[in-house]
Amino acid sequence: MTEPLLRVEGLAAYYGQLPAVREVSFAIDTGGALAVIGENGAGKTTLFHSICGLHGAATGDVVFAGESLRGVPAHAIVRRGIALVPEGRRIFPSLTVDENLRVAEDQHRRTRRAGAPRWTRDRVYELFPDLRAAARRGGHQISGGQQQMLAIGRALLADPRLMLLDEVSLGLSPAMVKIVYQALAAIRADGMTLVFVEQDVRRSLAFSDDLICLHKGSVRLAGPSQARSLDEVRRAYFG
Repeated sequence: MTEPLLRVEGLAAYYGQLPAVREVSFAIDTGGALAVIGENGAGKTTLFHSICGLHGAATGDVVFAGESLRGVPAHAIVRRGIALVPEGRRIFPSLTVDENLRVAEDQHRRTRRAGAPRWTRDRVYELFPDLRAAARRGGHQISGGQQQMLAIGRALLADPRLMLLDEVSLGLSPAMVKIVYQALAAIRADGMTLVFVEQDVRRSLAFSDDLICLHKGSVRLAGPSQARSLDEVRRAYFG
């Protein structure tokens, strides 16, 4: 049996004494797409931060490519092949689009795994022509959709095997959401594994292979996306 690329086992995380994630378990194979849904405060962002080393897990384990990540610092997890596209994008607003990408490219050039990179600035610009057109504009001058493209491009420059995308379409116009998901489909076709948070339940079901629904930090529903009805997912979503 093939080992999943990512396996989360009984993960629990706290803020002080307050549980944010409770005994969450799931697995995803290489090239797969897993949607994580749930209302605000369900624990989605904390789950992502625990996977990529930004928030310490109290119990459980994260196993990536057959190796435990427990106790591994965030910068080392990036080098192993996990990149995060954070909620709110977190680009450098005072830098131009191209400078944002150069910072990421230069940083990861020093720490990248052996071998030629699959993702470069030129390839990011091919994926997102809007970014090439806005390359000299400041991060604070571009639209929310362009900022999301930039955040995704910056993550790609780490040359990851797995991308965590937190709130993919939050605050974006329908036209921009379509463009972003077309790009994600192309990224996935190239072999990338995706775990993403999405508030649009229909889109979550349509784009993912599998889905988990969190409610108050716990997994309320999990399984193949195509086996779940919209009503079933909505009931789990709202608890």
